[in-house]
Amino acid sequence: MDYDKGNIPASYDAGRGYSAATLAMWLERISKCAPRERLRTIVDLGCGTGRYSTPLANHFDAEVVAIDRSAKMLAEARKKDAPRVRYVRASGAALPLRDGSVDMIFMSMVFHHFENPLHAMRECHRVLRAGGTVCLRAATTDRIGTYPYVPFFARSRSIHKATIQSQSRIEAIFRAAGFELSRHELVRHEVASNWRIYADKIAAGADSILAQLAEDEFSEGMALLRRHAQARPLSEPVVEVVDLFSFRRS
Repeated sequence: MDYDKGNIPASYDAGRGYSAATLAMWLERISKCAPRERLRTIVDLGCGTGRYSTPLANHFDAEVVAIDRSAKMLAEARKKDAPRVRYVRASGAALPLRDGSVDMIFMSMVFHHFENPLHAMRECHRVLRAGGTVCLRAATTDRIGTYPYVPFFARSRSIHKATIQSQSRIEAIFRAAGFELSRHELVRHEVASNWRIYADKIAAGADSILAQLAEDEFSEGMALLRRHAQARPLSEPVVEVVDLFSFRRS
């Protein structure tokens, strides 16, 4: 998807933002991917609006190079206070970094956007130091049934299947690029404190899968979702499952 051709960047934080508690949980999970004391330079690849860039810099006391190919996404990211973050417009297919210059590459929900993921992971292998780490948050076809909005947007299931990869496929691509899997876990996280808030987040139009629906399909799905939200207690959080991988550069 070309984010520069639509309005997703402006609404991304509203639709995909986290609570402070959820962000803190993710930072602790990411800490298990690589020892803090060995991280001096982190690449936030596919940084989008930079929702992880500054938190990564602060949490790991590291310099962060935040890379995205979308000018609109980077424009939103640069609005955030980021004294230890350098934003760069570039593609995963051609990282503007020296060989062996990076300690960890972090990617969040971006893997399915690479036109040639094997080539992009070989680029990651090139710029990582020996023993360096890729920490990847990803949607996988194995988990489609757990994504909260899927029951309300019927065609989203087939779009997911055509867009994202399976866990085994992701692992195979990394192996082919010269990485070893060091960790994989399924992380349950709260995406909204209740269904009404979740419906508002989805309505913001920040999801690249739902952006592929026709306008009438999206409207019908939103009506179903809001009807469901009205029937659920305000104390019921909305939770989704995300695959978290850690790969070590061989």
